[in-house]
Amino acid sequence: MSRADVCVIACAEAFRGDGEVLAAGIGGAITVLAARLARLTFEPDLLTSDGTCLLTGDVPELGAAPRTVEGWLPFRDHLWLVLHGRRHVMLSASQIDRHGNTNISCIGDWTRPKAQLLGVRGAPGNTLCNPTSYWIPRHSPRVFVERVDMISGLGTDRGAYDLRRVVTDLAVLDFDTPDGSMRLASVHPGVSVDDVVRATGFPLAVPGDVPQTRLPTAQELEVLRSLDPGGQRGKEVAA
Repeated sequence: MSRADVCVIACAEAFRGDGEVLAAGIGGAITVLAARLARLTFEPDLLTSDGTCLLTGDVPELGAAPRTVEGWLPFRDHLWLVLHGRRHVMLSASQIDRHGNTNISCIGDWTRPKAQLLGVRGAPGNTLCNPTSYWIPRHSPRVFVERVDMISGLGTDRGAYDLRRVVTDLAVLDFDTPDGSMRLASVHPGVSVDDVVRATGFPLAVPGDVPQTRLPTAQELEVLRSLDPGGQRGKEVAA
């Protein structure tokens, strides 16, 4: 069992209880695997797509086309799901602050940035209308910052619809605090609370007893290996 396996399970847990919504993992291989794993195990009503315009009837391995198709999802219908909260998206971010405001647009002053990134893309609409979670493969003070350089995705202090959790290579974090600020929910095996605190660039809410992130079951590991026989998940996590 690897750290990447634990991260996939932690991301998959974000979809628990969602029922029949579109599970959209667009933050890398681990987010796609998380949505597919959840559907094949504890959340069978989830809708999954091929990443373009098809709803998949089966759940193929990474890089493979689905054998059966449940439906057609053109862009206008995809936007309907977004606007009506019928999609749970798992994104990534270049910067994130204590309230979950995220930046995927630029580093530095936006009028003269040091680095130009993706732009805001669909982040404002996603975070305003949808359940949203994040996968951050490198937990560091450069990503977890006191103030993001530009707000692309909304945090709990700016009207985010339903900001669920942030999964990193070190821990799982949520916003279950009175002021909606980030809280340490669990640490991955081999990681200490101090490791996470040092890697975070703002004061983090830390409860008195921080549990360990749950491990995958034998069934989940079997499913995960069938979905990712090439081990793409390991390329996103250093440990």
